[in-house]
Amino acid sequence: MFTGIITATGTVAGIEPIGEGHDMRLALATPQGWLAGAEIGASIACSGCCLTVVTLEENRFTVEVSAETLSKTTLDQWRQGSSINLERALKMGDEMGGHVVSGHVDGVAELLSATHENGSLRCRFRLPAELARFVAQKGSITIEGVSLTVNEVEGLDFGVNLIPHTAAVTTLGALAPGHRVNIEIDMLARYVARLREFNA
Repeated sequence: MFTGIITATGTVAGIEPIGEGHDMRLALATPQGWLAGAEIGASIACSGCCLTVVTLEENRFTVEVSAETLSKTTLDQWRQGSSINLERALKMGDEMGGHVVSGHVDGVAELLSATHENGSLRCRFRLPAELARFVAQKGSITIEGVSLTVNEVEGLDFGVNLIPHTAAVTTLGALAPGHRVNIEIDMLARYVARLREFNA
């Protein structure tokens, strides 16, 4: 489990097709010391995707990504040198600064616009129709692994505000319209919707 509070940005250092080209092995570089205490088999959220460490060096780790994950996320767009958001798995007793995030990406949204509003960056995204019903005004959503509050919802579109700190310490500040992002809907919204289906 994660909180959606990004603790570092990393870089895609290598990409290797595996599984007859359907799957992928990624080498990911991290800031100095960020992997201290990590072990093989650990879970790390990489731009919102919970991935398992299969090899580990001082400032670099590798993960293996299945065709299923590639089909549901933006990982198939990653290239050598791409910047990614990183978060280590939550430990018992850690501060819950964001919201409960599983690292299981539900789908991909598209950035429609990014405009400066006072000191913030106001971003508007378009969701796939099957995810839009889970997003509510003032609810939580995870974008590229970042826990954010939804400002408004209109049809398939929703908006968030990025404070300068969030824009600076994550990859979100560099997004341009047309960019696709990983989305994880709020876990509570998912279960509420499921309960309503049974009670309908």
